Amino acid sequence: MKTDFDYPNKNLLGAVVFRPNFNNFETINVNQAWSLFFTAGREDKLLGQETELGRFFTYFLIALGVTGTLWATYFNNPV
Repeated sequence: MKTDFDYPNKNLLGAVVFRPNFNNFETINVNQAWSLFFTAGREDKLLGQETELGRFFTYFLIALGVTGTLWATYFNNPV
């Protein structure tokens, strides 16, 4: 059986955050941050280049935290 499955670069299969050309202290956008979170550091371009989806996840997480805090404050007050 012959396969053409050859990766000459050893960094292709590792995590993105450990590749030598990944960050170099550059700022990353919200899509890259969420892509790294969802893929456990394997891919930084999973959500694409447009930032709307990353902002949605960020604002959803903030709204969830605020709603949970208000819910706990309102329903756990002894009367």
